[in-house]
Amino acid sequence: MKHSKRPFKLAAYYAHRGYHDKPQIPENSMAAFRRAVEYGLPVEFDVHLIADGSLVIFHDDDLERQTGVKGSIEAYDITNLRKLRLEGTDEMIPTFDEVLELFEDTGLPLLIELKCVKRNHKELAKAVAERLDSYKGEYVIESFDPRVLLEYRKLRPEVIRGQLAQNFFKSKEGLPFYQVVMLTNLMLNRFTKPDFIAYKFADRKNPVLRSIIRRKGYDEMSWTIRSAEAYRTALREGSIPIFERITPEELKELLSKGDKED
Repeated sequence: MKHSKRPFKLAAYYAHRGYHDKPQIPENSMAAFRRAVEYGLPVEFDVHLIADGSLVIFHDDDLERQTGVKGSIEAYDITNLRKLRLEGTDEMIPTFDEVLELFEDTGLPLLIELKCVKRNHKELAKAVAERLDSYKGEYVIESFDPRVLLEYRKLRPEVIRGQLAQNFFKSKEGLPFYQVVMLTNLMLNRFTKPDFIAYKFADRKNPVLRSIIRRKGYDEMSWTIRSAEAYRTALREGSIPIFERITPEELKELLSKGDKED
């Protein structure tokens, strides 16, 4: 049976991990997501599946960078996880439900990254897909892990999917050499069949990436954009910026010029 894609166009930009403003407003916090809603911004964020089956919003596998507590987020249940605080603030780690409820009636698109840990790709994809079945807002999903995209394609072939990647020769992330080669050069795309590519901005000159974009016509995203100059460069090169550290004043100017150019 052939499934048609959801009729959805990618947003022109996304605020990375919410529209955070450190140190007062941590990344992937409800404060960062409320700030994004205040400024009318589509957002990117990260989803983990933890020990009790709950879905929560957090970037790293290890909790220490953001909470000061060592240990894997996947080992926690929601009760103990909610006792932790983000980056010295009163902000807790949000649940997937909380973020979806905040955005559902705003009309703001979501870019949802699935964070696979210890081969939980099937359980993660299934839990996210089932929760999003009842979500009325616009969204697309993405992952670094091709297994997640393969699983999501099986479960919900109509949902727009993106392959995250970077030059893993520069940052091997503990991967064996064959995976470094395959993931850097998007060699599993023939199986995962992504609808867009989200590649690290600093690594965007990778000749294999440029060839694939040119030949296949993928939409391209660039992460992470951290200045107005880089934002403009991404736009000039035809890429969708995933940004942070850009002030409201800078953002207002960038979006105003973008509207005039359109």
